Amino acid sequence: MQLSTSKSVEIVDITDKVSDVVRSSNINEGMCTISTSHTTCAIIVNENESGLVSDIMELLEKLVPSNADYYHDRIDNNADAHLRAVLLGNSETMPVRKGDLELGTWQSIFLVELDGPRKRSVDIMVSSYGFRG
Repeated sequence: MQLSTSKSVEIVDITDKVSDVVRSSNINEGMCTISTSHTTCAIIVNENESGLVSDIMELLEKLVPSNADYYHDRIDNNADAHLRAVLLGNSETMPVRKGDLELGTWQSIFLVELDGPRKRSVDIMVSSYGFRG
């Protein structure tokens, strides 16, 4: 899946797009892995509530401040994005049940842009359980 982000740091809900891929896979029971190969964005699962989204962005700024004289900034002024991505991770794996994502009541899947705006690629792999009988 390809998407374009519009801000330097933003949290983009990709739940519906991931669900569409799962439903079209015709896999009834299995796992869905959502990942990105970019080193300045992340994939997370959490609640899509505007206050919480703002809190996550503020937490990232407190933990890894922008423009804090990082070594990497000497060659490419985006060390904070790389360090934030290290904390968040580049993938999530969710169960597939009855042909759809099994999400908790308040769970959503997000791409977290940390160095935008950019064009981003998200890989979605749906696999069935390998039962032997």
